[in-house]
Amino acid sequence: MTMLRVVDSITELGTQDAGCLAVSGSHGGISSARYALAARPRLSVFNDAGVGKDEAGLAALPFLQSHGLAACTVAHSSARIGEAQSTLDEGIVSHVNALAQALGVSVGEPCEILISRLKGCAGQEVGGALGAAASRRSPEGGGQPRS
Repeated sequence: MTMLRVVDSITELGTQDAGCLAVSGSHGGISSARYALAARPRLSVFNDAGVGKDEAGLAALPFLQSHGLAACTVAHSSARIGEAQSTLDEGIVSHVNALAQALGVSVGEPCEILISRLKGCAGQEVGGALGAAASRRSPEGGGQPRS
């Protein structure tokens, strides 16, 4: 089963997270994209942050696409920016790159449903208890999962 990382900031990911499903509270700008590129998750989920001037809130999508990585955003009106659990539990996909689309990610889909499907646990809830368990962090807030 694919590892799920639920992180308020994409900066919490590292090379040990390669291949994970990364649900973040980060905006989808280019600075966030560079952290995702370094970690190389299977899918990165960002907040579109209202899209912004020159679509700056979506810049991660084509950038990561050009590096062979799937990425999508959830609508800023559906999830709180900076709060990954809100992204997972309440986020609605607003934009996708072609690689995310190839994974079956679609605009309008609840984040919780797409993550459940990609984790291979269709029909099981990943928000709430499972999402919280996947995102437990060390007391220092380092973003590393705890058992």
